[in-house]
Amino acid sequence: MAKIAIHGFGRIGRSTLRVALQRGLFTPAAISDIKDLPTLAALFAVDSNYGRWPEEVRVGENAFNIGGRTIPYFDVAKELPDWGALGVDLVIDCTGRATTRLGAQAHLDRGAKRVLISAASKSLQDADAVLLAGINLDSFDPERHKIISMASCTTNALAAVVKVVLENWGIQHGFFSTVHAYTNTQSLTDQPMKDRRDSWAAAENIIPSSSGAAKALNFIWPDLKVTGKAYRVPVRTGSIVELNAVTERPTSRDEVIAAFRRAASTEPLNGIMDVLEEEWASSRIVGDPHSSIVDLPLVQVYAGTFISVAAWYDNELGFANRLAEVAQRLAG
Repeated sequence: MAKIAIHGFGRIGRSTLRVALQRGLFTPAAISDIKDLPTLAALFAVDSNYGRWPEEVRVGENAFNIGGRTIPYFDVAKELPDWGALGVDLVIDCTGRATTRLGAQAHLDRGAKRVLISAASKSLQDADAVLLAGINLDSFDPERHKIISMASCTTNALAAVVKVVLENWGIQHGFFSTVHAYTNTQSLTDQPMKDRRDSWAAAENIIPSSSGAAKALNFIWPDLKVTGKAYRVPVRTGSIVELNAVTERPTSRDEVIAAFRRAASTEPLNGIMDVLEEEWASSRIVGDPHSSIVDLPLVQVYAGTFISVAAWYDNELGFANRLAEVAQRLAG
């Protein structure tokens, strides 16, 4: 069986472990981070967003013990583990710091066969491929693709919507906005931050932000003319992205709704995209494993060629489900 390691045990690293164990996808060969093991174990055992882990979580000698599974832990404050000696086939880098080729290459230099990055690479030259489940994962080439980016949670949510619109009506140009839960890049209280808007308390403000999703989409569809921005809002998790686009061919609201119902129930997006038939708020999708959950009551079409489609996503657990699935497939 392939050996997979999780490097970086923050929000996405811990969520990915939850998914991997709950779904029986894999048990990591190792977990690495720069923080102390007891605190990391406690954060996994009791999660503010997703509750208590149903099994006993204990700390062993340089290892997690989760429901009887022993998972070695490596403190990487000084250097990365010797992935080669551990026989690791794939490292999931969840640190957010492997977005350049130099950062990702360090894992290969330490003996890993492949690296999956849980963030958008800075450029196409910084990864061998940008691969998203349901979108272009079938183009994976094990000989050429050693550094793979899975982009961001927003990119995964938006890409599924873009795929359906492109394949059915084409896109002349478009603009998206994501209303996104706050993240660790922001401040808990008012204080000076590198990005000025992030200086105000995340849990008390609506904060405009940039989004790298447009650039990541262009890695997949080079001719796509879509751009956008983000707004961070005071919720712990659960986000929504809205695509407004001028299509190449006319359509109707009923046709758009039918197309998304069909896409959500058939390959390759079945299990990755879902639809909501009724009116809900963001709490409905917290913990939902889909990458993109299209809100059908919000679909609008104006003058035949101007369409608006909104898709919810749990920006932590939805993304973590894809990350664990893709890691299992690439490692295998």
